[in-house]
Amino acid sequence: MSTAIRTRIIKIGNSQGIRIPKTLLEQSGIQTEVEIGIDGDRLTIRPLPQLRVGWDEAFAAMVLQKDDVLLDDVNPTDWERVEWEW
Repeated sequence: MSTAIRTRIIKIGNSQGIRIPKTLLEQSGIQTEVEIGIDGDRLTIRPLPQLRVGWDEAFAAMVLQKDDVLLDDVNPTDWERVEWEW
């Protein structure tokens, strides 16, 4: 652990919490949403994983490589042919 700061647990409504100093948040990369867990006798707080990061670039590369076609044949059902309004 490179940086340790002593703090107190405080009452927040019906819950309890801690104030996290700005310097620790900046060093950790945590911004708005976190995942809190228990690891043995420790609480761990980490940023939520950024889902779908880089998908735009990956899809653009697929288009350039002409790798953006459906792999399966499209077999519409009777309902899709008759009942569905496009």
